[in-house]
Amino acid sequence: MIGVFGGSGFYEFLEDARELEVSTPYGPPAAPLMVGTVAGAEVAFLARHGVNHQFPAHKVPFRANVWAMKELGVTCVIGPCAVGSLQKHIEPRSFVVCDQQYDATRGRDGTFFDGPELEHLSFADPYCGDLRTIALDALKGVGAVAHDGGTVVVIEGPRFSTRAESAFFASQGWEVVNMTQSPEVQLTRELGMCYVNISVVTDYDVGVAGDVAPVTHEEVLRQFEASVDILKAAVRVMIPATAGAHICQSEAE
Repeated sequence: MIGVFGGSGFYEFLEDARELEVSTPYGPPAAPLMVGTVAGAEVAFLARHGVNHQFPAHKVPFRANVWAMKELGVTCVIGPCAVGSLQKHIEPRSFVVCDQQYDATRGRDGTFFDGPELEHLSFADPYCGDLRTIALDALKGVGAVAHDGGTVVVIEGPRFSTRAESAFFASQGWEVVNMTQSPEVQLTRELGMCYVNISVVTDYDVGVAGDVAPVTHEEVLRQFEASVDILKAAVRVMIPATAGAHICQSEAE
């Protein structure tokens, strides 16, 4: 089964959709899961922020969300998200298929291994190379401007970056900034699932591109909405390609 974390608008993909309530040791997930098929492939969708976007990034029940996916038998996860650009050449309404992550969050429940059972996840390469290739091919096939590789910096939120923080992130050569990729990715990997990110660039982070007004939540939503149709088209291509491909299976070590 293929899992997708995204907005409630993705539910319209599903054929023969049914709603499932999944209980987890970490409480309920952000929303009921919708399970159905896309081009013959079985798919589970979950709105990571809740159906009404009621969970801000630092309050998303990440462990429950990821556990519910695993409980349903998901093996590969597609994780679209909105990001700000940290580099001038990465323009709004383009896409980045990230290959690295820098975690600048604090205080989130970022592991399933709280003891007494202990595992140390090999996390040098957070994102699945096989799924990244499929994502890039799908994006380019639907006419998107897609950047191959990049580091996503994950901030705590719900506020956006200060000018000093943004300047530091950009000076490191990192590409985009987001609020939800951590701990979503490492939790998914701890449970042995592969993960691919599709970053939807909605804005330039403050100070990156000269005299550009600081980003607002309303602008992020407006720009994401402008890109969502092409994102959906790419994900629709990815799902059967993923189901029919040989994909590495990540394992905690």
